[in-house]
Amino acid sequence: MNADILRVGMVVKSMAGHDSGSYYAVLKTEQGFAYIADGKNRKVSAPKKKNPLHLQKTNTVIDVKDISDKKLRILLKGIGPSADIAEEE
Repeated sequence: MNADILRVGMVVKSMAGHDSGSYYAVLKTEQGFAYIADGKNRKVSAPKKKNPLHLQKTNTVIDVKDISDKKLRILLKGIGPSADIAEEE
């Protein structure tokens, strides 16, 4: 997946690393990397830098402007395995 395809607010599923299978929100994209957080293990104040090739996007988009860790956890909790995985372009 190309970093240009990822946009701020997209919900993505990690496909590689120790966090594989977890859902995150994209907080920003920069220099070919996505910065993701889930509000629990990765806080909004310290997002994880992740290669977009290791992420699978979903059709879910959330508003991450001024979002708190608690609100992010609540939003991502409802997504889980029922998330619509987006088709690759």
